[in-house]
Amino acid sequence: MFVPILDDAPVRRIKHAWVNNGFIALCLVVYVAFQSGWLLPAATGAAVSFGLIPSVLFGEAVLPEGYEVVPPWATLVTSLVLHGGVLHLIGNLLFLWVFGDNVEDDLGHVRYVLFVLLCGIGGGVAHAAAASNPDAPLVGASGVVAGVVAAYVMLHPQVKVWVLVFYRLPVRLRAFWIIGAWVAFQLGNALLAGETQVAWWAHVGGFLTGAVLVVALKRRDVPLFDRDLNARIRRRGAETAAEDPA
Repeated sequence: MFVPILDDAPVRRIKHAWVNNGFIALCLVVYVAFQSGWLLPAATGAAVSFGLIPSVLFGEAVLPEGYEVVPPWATLVTSLVLHGGVLHLIGNLLFLWVFGDNVEDDLGHVRYVLFVLLCGIGGGVAHAAAASNPDAPLVGASGVVAGVVAAYVMLHPQVKVWVLVFYRLPVRLRAFWIIGAWVAFQLGNALLAGETQVAWWAHVGGFLTGAVLVVALKRRDVPLFDRDLNARIRRRGAETAAEDPA
């Protein structure tokens, strides 16, 4: 539907978004080195060994011999750094690049690590519970992306973001409208799509997890819903009116 390319929110409290950028780099390295086949032969069994398979997670099935590399519960984390293709990878990483640095700024490095992990796990559990095909592996950072998007819109709904609508048309809109449309699209597909390769419920689960966690994990001096921005706008308006009473 659209992809974000740039936002207007500066990073104020940290010099670098080490955690967010490190996670992006990890996803890139894993895909290029082990999944793409560009440098090394593609690890064809990676999705089975490290992806989240609901039936295996819940103990209803076991992996074939030689494929069980990590415990089933660990795939809630290992699945986050695998991706199903170049477009899947780029789409997720663009969302993290645009929105993740501000969320890390508002939470701090350590809390953002916890946030990323729990959003990914929340998305994975939601997908596993609702999966129409419990034997298909889930890969991708979609739950993390959804959690970051939830935190961003709760912290900075008034910030303007440049997006490519239908992947072609550049438009600059407030985050509230962009992310609101994204949420409606995800929820609608989760309810109506039926059996599909896209893990819509992972998006919904990650979003709900992020919305809850950002309230608990944000820095104490960070207000929700751009209340500091709104206050500055009101003050600026009052000052302008005082200077120009006519």
